[in-house]
Amino acid sequence: MPTVRDVAKRAGVSVGTVSRVISNNAAVKQPLKERVLEAVAELGYKPNLAARALRTNRIDVIGLVVPDITNPFFAQLAKSIETEAAKRGHSVMLANSHDNAETERQQISTLLDRTPRGIIIVAANDSGELGFETTIPIVSLDRRFENYPLVTTNHSDGSAQIANHLYELGHREIAYIAGPQNTEVGRTRKSGFVSQIEKLCASSSRINLKIYEGQFDYNSGEVIARKILTQESCPRPTAIATASDQQAIGVLRAARDLNFNVPKDVAVTGFDDIALASLITPRLTTIRQPTEILATTALQYIFNDEVKPLQLNINGKIIVRGSTLTKK
Repeated sequence: MPTVRDVAKRAGVSVGTVSRVISNNAAVKQPLKERVLEAVAELGYKPNLAARALRTNRIDVIGLVVPDITNPFFAQLAKSIETEAAKRGHSVMLANSHDNAETERQQISTLLDRTPRGIIIVAANDSGELGFETTIPIVSLDRRFENYPLVTTNHSDGSAQIANHLYELGHREIAYIAGPQNTEVGRTRKSGFVSQIEKLCASSSRINLKIYEGQFDYNSGEVIARKILTQESCPRPTAIATASDQQAIGVLRAARDLNFNVPKDVAVTGFDDIALASLITPRLTTIRQPTEILATTALQYIFNDEVKPLQLNINGKIIVRGSTLTKK
C-alpha cells in the first residue's frame, strides 16, 4: 500500500507539501497541488484519516444541526453545505433538534464529542444555549444561536421587497401571516413587512393591513387562510403575504378548496424559494434565500481564522411568478 512518502517522492515534493494538499490547504500553489494530486491518483494513495485525526485532534467533518430536516428550506441549505464542505475535503454530520432547545443542546454536545472541524447551527428558537465553552468553531446560520457569529439572509429587507411588490400591483387590503414570534427570523420578517407598509402609508394612500401569527408550516398557512378567506367582515384582503413558502403553499391549497382564483381573487406570496415554489400551480412569488452563498460564507467562518463580523446579512431577491401576476 503506497504511503505519503511514496506520493512525495513521485511528485518531487516534501511530505509536508503532500499533507497540506491532502488537507486542502489554500497556501499550496496550484502547480504543486496538481503534481501531488496526479501522484495520488497514479499510486492510488488513500489518506489514513484516523491517524490524521489523532495528530490534529480534529476529524474532517462539519457538524450541522437544523430544527427539522423535513422542512424543504433546511434540506436545501443542508445540501448546499454538504456540497461546499466536499470542496474542502470534508463531509457533513447532520442532526435534528426537532425545534426543541434541549434536544438541540444534546445534539451539539454529541457532535462536539466527535471533535469535528466545526459546527453550523440553525437554532430551534431564541432560548437555545450551549452551556459550556469549546475551542471548536461554531457559527449560527439563518437563525441566531447564543452569541456565536450569525450568517443570515436580510429577512427584513426581503419582507420589504414583498410589501413593495404588492403595493405596486395596487393591493391596499393585505393580510400578513407571520412566523413564530419565539424566533428572531419570525419577528424580523414580520417587522420588515409591517415597517415597509407603514412607510408606504405615510407617503401615499392608506393600506389596511391585518396580521395573523402562525408556524412556518403548510398546515398553519392553510388554517389561517381559511379563516381569512371565509370571514364575513369586509373588505376581504386582495393579497396574502406569508413568512414562508410552506405557509404560502398552505394558503394556495385553502384558496383552491374555497374556489378562489390566485391571483385574480387573491394574490399570494411566500419567503425562501424552496424547490416546490416553482413547481406548484400557480408558481409562487417569493423571496429567494441565497442558500449557496449562505453555506459558503458559514464555512468560511469555520475555516478562516480572520476576524469577521458577529453578524453578516446577505440580501435575498424577489422572484415574481404567477401567484401575484396574471398572464398577459
